[in-house]
Amino acid sequence: MSVRKANVERRTKETEVTISVDLDGTGKYDVACEEQFLRHMLETFSRYSSFDLKVKASGDNVHHLVEDAAIVLGSAVREAIGEAPIERIASAIVPMDDALVEVTIDVIDRPYADIDCPDVIYHHFLRSFAMSAGITLHVIVKRGFDEHHIVEASVKALGTALKKAVVPRAEVLSTKARPKVRRG
Repeated sequence: MSVRKANVERRTKETEVTISVDLDGTGKYDVACEEQFLRHMLETFSRYSSFDLKVKASGDNVHHLVEDAAIVLGSAVREAIGEAPIERIASAIVPMDDALVEVTIDVIDRPYADIDCPDVIYHHFLRSFAMSAGITLHVIVKRGFDEHHIVEASVKALGTALKKAVVPRAEVLSTKARPKVRRG
């Protein structure tokens, strides 16, 4: 099996974010981030996906930091997956106190995000992650009233679904034949 790891860095006028990911890890994390809720969500993502994650993130404000962390995380996951066949499609339903959230994904290069999230910043986090990772992501809040619980259940469900979706398989899961190239 090929190495399924990636290191991605993003430096802008607003942020500096570096993320290393190992898809075949055990959920170990080392997250250095001044925004405590983002740190908590990145650690939660690592634990539930079983991806080893090393993050160093700083920025001028919460919005820029959360957005860029999601972009870098999505890019790192996409790079680590590579071209080898994987299970691709997975779902997870996660309860957290009052919240019950379902996440369904298709890890294919057709980025799309339909996200039910009451927190604008973490709606943006989930969408930015999906676009950068090149995945189809649906987040459905089945119930809940505490925004913290809904966001955390969403991240737990995303990690759980990704853990299932990136399992290697023998062949590509698709009914489409590879396109034929016409010459001359």
